[in-house]
Amino acid sequence: MKKTKLLTLLPFAAMMMTSCAGASRNYIIEYDPNKVYNIGICQLLAHPALDAATDGFIDAVETGLGKDKVKFDRQEAAGDTATCATICNSFVSKRVDLIMANATPAVQAAANSTLDIPILGTSVTEYGVALGLKKFNGTVGGNISGTSDLAPLDGQADMFTELLPSAKKIGLLYCSAEANSKYQIDTVEKFLKEKSLETKRITFSETNELQSVLTANINGLDALYIPTDNKCADNVTVIDAVCRPAKLPIICGEEGICKGCGIATLSIDYFNLGKKTGEMAVGIIKEGKDISKMKIEYDENPVKKFNKEIADELGVTVPSTYTEIA
Repeated sequence: MKKTKLLTLLPFAAMMMTSCAGASRNYIIEYDPNKVYNIGICQLLAHPALDAATDGFIDAVETGLGKDKVKFDRQEAAGDTATCATICNSFVSKRVDLIMANATPAVQAAANSTLDIPILGTSVTEYGVALGLKKFNGTVGGNISGTSDLAPLDGQADMFTELLPSAKKIGLLYCSAEANSKYQIDTVEKFLKEKSLETKRITFSETNELQSVLTANINGLDALYIPTDNKCADNVTVIDAVCRPAKLPIICGEEGICKGCGIATLSIDYFNLGKKTGEMAVGIIKEGKDISKMKIEYDENPVKKFNKEIADELGVTVPSTYTEIA
């Protein structure tokens, strides 16, 4: 992993006010059936959830526009936020017709790169937090919309009492550089405290410190929670190597992390989320929909899933209402 560099982000709302003062923008695309549309895809890093979202996006766009009517420039930033900025700026220079930004740092970089090219985000938990919007009402406005990977956080908190009824102290692991991870932790922690469970936050900022930080903080914990955190998703083998020998069960925010180190998750389907994002792209390009008025969309059908290998090894009994992760 490259060392992550934090971008200096100008809040999207402030950018809009600064750049659009005295001017109005038309975000409607007039569809040309003879044109081949160019779409730039900036994906933060390669891991199963983000890969599935990108694949779903491409599938839906090719279905809606036709494979011969679209070209994709798919690039990954290897987890580096500064590289996201470089990728998005290159898309602007190439004058792509639309940018799909996969994960929060990619959306932030895209928002900083252009106020004109339509941007669709995916795998973003909370757009208000990601883009610094003080009064986010479900519609970003301007040239940005997309889909959220937020699953019911209260349902994830309920899994601790359902699967681990004797647990009293829960560790909350996340990367401090990811604003959407902190948002999930804040929310889940509230739900856990309502259940009279004690919590302990375990934060790290760089991959190379994850193992030592985790090892130093798991004593006395009965279980661990990991949100939809990109750094954690990219380092499930490290987390598993620390937690499984310690017999520490983990409830996860998404299926990919759970498959690598957890016992259970209430997870959305990232391929379906990507398809929903692709359908939005078709609406913008082919159907003349105004992106500035498009609400953020969600996967409405999260599923309870479990990792049989780890659950069995840790002696956790999982109800029949859970689906085994393949």
